[in-house]
Amino acid sequence: MCGIWALFGSDECLTVQCTTAMKINHRGPDAFRFENVNNFTNCCFGFHRLAIVDQLYGMQPLRIKKFPYLWLCYNGEIYNFKQLQKPLGFEYQTCMDGEVILHLYDKVGIEKTAKLLDGVFAFILLDTANRKVILGRDTYGVRPIFKLITDDGFLAVCSEAKGLVDIRHSMASSPEIVPFPPGHYEVFDLKQNGKVSSVELVKFHSIKNEPAHAIYDTLGSLNSGFELENVKGNIRLLLENAVRKRLMAHRRIGCLLSGGLDSSLVAALLRKLMKEDNIKYALQTFAIGTEDSPDVRAARKVANFIGSEHHEVTFTPEEGISCLDDVIRTLETYDITTVRASVGMYLVSRYIRKTTDSVVIFSGEGSDELTQGYIYFHKAPSPLEAAEESERLLKELYMFDVLRADRTTAAHGLELRVPFLDHRFSTYYLSLPPELRVPKNGIEKFLLRDAFQDSKLLPEEILWRPKEAFSDGITSVKKSWFALLQEYVDSQVNNSDLERAEEKFPFNTPRTKEAYYYRQIFEKHFPGRADWLSHYWMPKWIKASDPSARTLSHYKTENDKNGAEKVHLDRC
Repeated sequence: MCGIWALFGSDECLTVQCTTAMKINHRGPDAFRFENVNNFTNCCFGFHRLAIVDQLYGMQPLRIKKFPYLWLCYNGEIYNFKQLQKPLGFEYQTCMDGEVILHLYDKVGIEKTAKLLDGVFAFILLDTANRKVILGRDTYGVRPIFKLITDDGFLAVCSEAKGLVDIRHSMASSPEIVPFPPGHYEVFDLKQNGKVSSVELVKFHSIKNEPAHAIYDTLGSLNSGFELENVKGNIRLLLENAVRKRLMAHRRIGCLLSGGLDSSLVAALLRKLMKEDNIKYALQTFAIGTEDSPDVRAARKVANFIGSEHHEVTFTPEEGISCLDDVIRTLETYDITTVRASVGMYLVSRYIRKTTDSVVIFSGEGSDELTQGYIYFHKAPSPLEAAEESERLLKELYMFDVLRADRTTAAHGLELRVPFLDHRFSTYYLSLPPELRVPKNGIEKFLLRDAFQDSKLLPEEILWRPKEAFSDGITSVKKSWFALLQEYVDSQVNNSDLERAEEKFPFNTPRTKEAYYYRQIFEKHFPGRADWLSHYWMPKWIKASDPSARTLSHYKTENDKNGAEKVHLDRC
């Protein structure tokens, strides 16, 4: 996890402009650099480094002797840089995984470069020889990047929007700050005065398309056809491979562990593969919740089973509420469920940074969207509509769960890794017939659970534990986190304020006191930027006034006899 920032064609003093880059210094606590571009005095790069690989030669912008006209600033990990080296004849000059971007661009051009990258990334590539600036972002937008461009062609780019809000420019009104679309690259012509003009914005990868880099994958071919045992074998093979490739790090690896299926599978696979790779240190796992949290109890079972060095972080509702302002400023959103879920992740990330030496943190993000894990999928009218909803959720991850996971970990100088969003794994899962992917026997993610049934990776009760949203599971069933939050904001927002909400906030008008409270905080930090959130996250196919799973009629607790226990009977 790093912070990238760049300006092209600034009319203001770069020394003044550079102060805005310090707003993302949390993303790279190990080192920072500002560098002007030769012969373009009004263009510069800023970089905040979190050193994960090649701690000696890993500073950016990355430049190498072979391509003195190329400048690269990127945030992310390219997992297949070694697999591409020999067949394409590359001679690397550093140990940086991102160096492969320079070699690919020189050899095959930007379109094939983007398609051949197996990883998560956001990059700014400057080609002074051909006067091009190129931006790119990975398929799911796991790594963030925002852009600001003025009417006269001044371009500013940053990992987080907060690094652009105070950029000085010549426009009378504030230019838009927009997230760069996932799975795209954009090419700009660079003029002599440093200003740019957009040439093309290209979608280089769709989530259902087999990635072009698969031909270089050491995994080999999969079992063909949709016979159930072949499918389950492929799921196990691909998910394990997704975890294995993400072991690439020179810093200690840890794992968030809620005790739910997704994080538990990742932690169990991580523990297994770290043993196989003879990694000497113990895997640290981290759970958070109140004293009576079902997540904490379940995570403890998993940690004991896999033998991790487990850490439990306990927080009080008051502590959670007190950090709401920091959380919303960190997130740059006011989406209700995103804010709720971010509190726990923000607090556990802070604990990890302050009390341990784990820096590379694995988590289970993306699984609910990919494997139809949300409880409302039980109400899908048909398997086809469920598949379409899954794809919609995946395309919007960068606005919700991926945004939450990135910002809350990056706020404390941690690097997040998400195996469920691996290109090959996710593409394969989406290629399966829709009827295979829907909930079955009253249990969501049935296919994923069934694939690992005989793996002995997890206790049976964890493998078949019913879905518990992270923002719900951190507190007891008796009084959910959302209920505690609503109880608090009820005294903070007047009824009359809510009645006038549409007048004050015509866009994405808050309909509840909780939504109103979050919006007020957001507007304090980012006035007039409400359009950063296009819509609130809400479940589909049901009449819901709240995004919490615990408000849905289908919700089951871990002790519900009609839940996990029923599945075992049905499966026999």
